[in-house]
Amino acid sequence: MEEKHIDTSEPEPESTNVEKRVNVHSKAEQLHEYKETEGYIIDAQLESGLGDVKLAKDGHTRLIPQPSDDPNDPLNWSWGKKHLILFIISLTAFLPDYGSATGAVTLLPQAVEWGMTPDFVNHSQAGNVFMLGAGGIFAVLFSAYIGRLPVVFWYLIMATATAAWCAGATTFESFMAARILNGFFSTVTQGGGLMFIQDMFFFHERARKINIWASFFIMSPYMGPLLAAFMIDTKPWPTPFWVYFAETVLCFVLVILFVQETYYDRSIPAEEQPPRGSRIGSLTGASQWKSRHLRNSFPQACWRVVSVVLKPTVALASLYYCLTFAWVVGINTTLSIFLTPLYDFGPKQIGFFYFTPVVATILGEITGHWLHDAVAKQYIRTHKGHFEPEVRLRAIFLSIPFMVIGLVLIGQCLENAWPYMVTSVCWGLYVFGIMITTVAVSSYCLDSYPEASGEVAAWLNNSRTIGGFIISYFQVTWAESQGTRLSFGIQAAICGAAFILVLIMMRWGKAMRLWAGPLNFATV
Repeated sequence: MEEKHIDTSEPEPESTNVEKRVNVHSKAEQLHEYKETEGYIIDAQLESGLGDVKLAKDGHTRLIPQPSDDPNDPLNWSWGKKHLILFIISLTAFLPDYGSATGAVTLLPQAVEWGMTPDFVNHSQAGNVFMLGAGGIFAVLFSAYIGRLPVVFWYLIMATATAAWCAGATTFESFMAARILNGFFSTVTQGGGLMFIQDMFFFHERARKINIWASFFIMSPYMGPLLAAFMIDTKPWPTPFWVYFAETVLCFVLVILFVQETYYDRSIPAEEQPPRGSRIGSLTGASQWKSRHLRNSFPQACWRVVSVVLKPTVALASLYYCLTFAWVVGINTTLSIFLTPLYDFGPKQIGFFYFTPVVATILGEITGHWLHDAVAKQYIRTHKGHFEPEVRLRAIFLSIPFMVIGLVLIGQCLENAWPYMVTSVCWGLYVFGIMITTVAVSSYCLDSYPEASGEVAAWLNNSRTIGGFIISYFQVTWAESQGTRLSFGIQAAICGAAFILVLIMMRWGKAMRLWAGPLNFATV
């Protein structure tokens, strides 16, 4: 296999549309070192004829993509700089679900203050959850047009303002409007976080970095109620929302001080790269606006989002994630309604109850740190240095039993009034499985379409929030009408049946990707 070289020449004006598509496909293959027919070639020692390629410190793992010689290339940034930005992006991704789930505890005092039922006040939760998905799609769309950093900057300005509005609202209608808008803007790095990971890290590093990023937003819906429950035990219900406002301000300040634009087109020679401009210009988008002709036009940015979800494997992965993650949101937004009468819990006891899923997320992160790499390395070692994206899905064989068993036992606990510690542990089993699943599905979609890092992240984020949005409306009434044993048993059965989608992707995923063809984006 000959070493590939990037063709930086401009296309001929008379080129046909077919020729343009071929050129774009070739550029995508060169930059991401990925062919749908061959997968990735990871181990240079097991594959001859690779030519002069750059390797990782171990001396045999190929750096994918191959970094340029430009120090401004994010792949060439220092370890500290990359991980500082990753931490800030992950911390910002912590915000939306944290703020959303804070309302799961405050709905009880809000219902008393506004003379409503807790279930009706919970409608503000549903609106917020829905916008967590929609906001991510628009964030990615704008990022493809103007760049990553300005979108994060402007979204966080609006997220900060609406967080203050949530805390200061005096009527349910005002509070609900603030929650809906806050959901749309706060989700910016949760919906598009894979863009930053793809921009800064090499292929062999990404699963671990996705694991870090995902652990923040998987943990956040449990940290919100945990802390809010202790606050409202002695303080009025707006207090946890003022704390959420302060956390949003912190992330906003960190972005201003430390985060840099990570978009970099390696098909453009270093000497022809657009100037990065001043710090203010880079944050506000003034600098990126001057070089917008080098990125996607606005219609192209819109089409990117649409074309990705039309790919069968992305659609199936999103559907699977929706069917398994929906119950996370459903349980989290309604749990206080179940626990209060069953165990005679007050706010403080509910807060303690949330420690278990936090611990389960941490255990899932630690397990995933080794698991996902071990699965990949085993395949690479036994397949002459090659790697196929579908291998990422093998980790779900470990996670699916935890999810199914956890949901079944939660229903049994609530129906039969088992000790609350048993209920808590069963909840932790499900959360542990979700943590493993999130990284596996995200890594699979990113490896399948590396040029669409933001778009696949946005659709996966949207799929999980859409599921939660739907289940939030009828989780309580469903349990009241059929009992928790049956309702949670059905949820477990749906998770188990959805695993068929994983088996389909593992068996026919590559064939579906070949049939669907490349994305042919204007930028890769």
